[in-house]
Order: sequence, then C-alpha cells, then structure tokens
Amino acid sequence: MELIFYHPFFNSDRWITGLQTRLPGSQVRVWQPGDDAPADYALVRTPPPEMLRGRQGLKGVFALGAGVDDILDQLRTCPDMLDPAVPLFRLEDTGMSLQMQEYAVQRVLGWFRRFDEYQQLQAQGRWQPLKPHRRESFTVGVLGAGVLGQAVASSLKAWGFPLRLWSRSPREWAGMQTFHGREQLPAFLAGTQVLINLLPATAETEGIINRAMLRQLNPQAYLLNLARGVHVVEADLLAALAAGELQAAALDVFNVEPLPEDHPFWHHPRIAITPHNAAVTLPEEAMAYIARAIGEYEAGKMPAGWVDRQRGY
Repeated sequence: MELIFYHPFFNSDRWITGLQTRLPGSQVRVWQPGDDAPADYALVRTPPPEMLRGRQGLKGVFALGAGVDDILDQLRTCPDMLDPAVPLFRLEDTGMSLQMQEYAVQRVLGWFRRFDEYQQLQAQGRWQPLKPHRRESFTVGVLGAGVLGQAVASSLKAWGFPLRLWSRSPREWAGMQTFHGREQLPAFLAGTQVLINLLPATAETEGIINRAMLRQLNPQAYLLNLARGVHVVEADLLAALAAGELQAAALDVFNVEPLPEDHPFWHHPRIAITPHNAAVTLPEEAMAYIARAIGEYEAGKMPAGWVDRQRGY
C-alpha cells in the first residue's frame, strides 16, 4: 500500500514512522513537486492541486484536521484537483473534542464569574465587586451538533447551565433543548446568553454570525467562535460590542490568519484572542484513526469521517 503525505509544517518523519508501524507493509512518502507515481491514499492539509490532480489509483484522501473547507475551497477554483469518485475524509475527533471542551468550559465559567471584567478592573486599579450572573438564566447555546458541538454541550451540563443545541437537521439530546433548521433559529437565539459556534464552514453558514443574529441574543450576551473565521462578520461584531449589544467575545479563528498586526481585534478590551489552537491535531490519535479507517475501507466499509462534498462536511 502506497501513501503520500503533505502538510505545510507537520513533522513528516513522525507521521511516516507512525503510519508504517500501524499499517504493516505500507510505504509512506512525502509528496514533492513532480511526484506523480501511484498512491493508494493521500494525507493532506491544504495540498497543492498538482498533488492530487489526475493521480491514478487513488482510493481516498484524508484531511489532517476537523475541517475540510481548505480543500473544498480549492475544489471550487480547481474542480479537476480531485476526482469526485475519490472519497474525502476528515478527523471527526481524534482528541480534539476534549481540547474543545477545556476551552469552552474555561471561557464560559470565566464569563459566568465575570473574571474577564475583574481583570479589566485590576488593570484600572479599581476594587469593585460585581453583581454575579444568575445560573438559571445564563443559557448557553451551541451552534452545530456535530461530534465537537455535542462534546462541548455535554461538558457544560455538569455546571448546571440551561443548554441549547442547534443543528441543520433534527437531533434529540437528553438534558438540553434542541432546535433545527432556519425556521427554529430565532427561537434558539432568543434568551441565549452565551453563543458558542461550532458550525462547519459552508456556503450556507458563511457570515451567519452577523448583526441581525447578535441582536436576537440576550442583551449583553457573549460570543465564543471555535469553528471558522468566515462565520463571523467582523465589522458587525465590532459594532455590536460598541453598541452594548454584546458584552464580550472570545475568538480562536479569523477571516485572515495570522490576524494582521493592525487588526482592531488585537487591542479591543472585550475581545480575547487565541491563534487557532483551541483544538489541534494530535498525531498519535489521528494516525490511529487513519489506520483504522483505511482498514475499514479496504474491507468494504465506509469509515466515520466521510465528507459529503455537496453538504460541505
């Protein structure tokens, strides 16, 4: 079995050794320009189109991340980059859900206890106790009911917050209100105090977090974006903060990455920033999934993580 690997910054030696150990008899090579030799599977992150275009014998492509928007964006401009018959897979979890849970719980609890506001008061040298939030009205709404969205919502159950989950199609989860479809989105937003975004990046969801949406949340609500920067209309977010419609935001992803040095988010007192590392690919867990998925696919089964290219996830 022949595998080709491409990632702009991952340590390829670790992946080659790990995959060959997990897939005895396989050969793994790093793709180089001009390499058009046969390969059974490709493991990629934002691959050059020529890596995949016209490659003979390719059985599947594994995106080395939870999102595949980079590859789907490439396919829109280079539709011949990947044969439609070749399945595309993404890393559904592989250790990412625990990282997302840690991030979300830390941020929600910090807002609930108003620690971010106390940090600002400390910077001003002000001793000022703040009125605590009421737990029963501190409703947390999670946009996106995929593997990561479900995990984040479940991790917050133990803290007693009212929980809501919104998805594209109907879902039912014990202990939380569920909403689905565009027609139920206003009901999901009304009364939500913390909005957590874990939607996939698709044409349908681009710009979904805009001024109109933010105005439907509880007054002085909070926004946590853990999905993709394209979901948020950045000018609308700044306007909502300036108007007092939004209390604070925590952002791990942005429309342009790295975030430009002159971007207003950097110095905004009510925006917290991390550099797209809320959940990173864990090599050992990812390689275990890929080896298992290849084994299932070779046995005639469709493994978890298959991407519907029309749907976008």
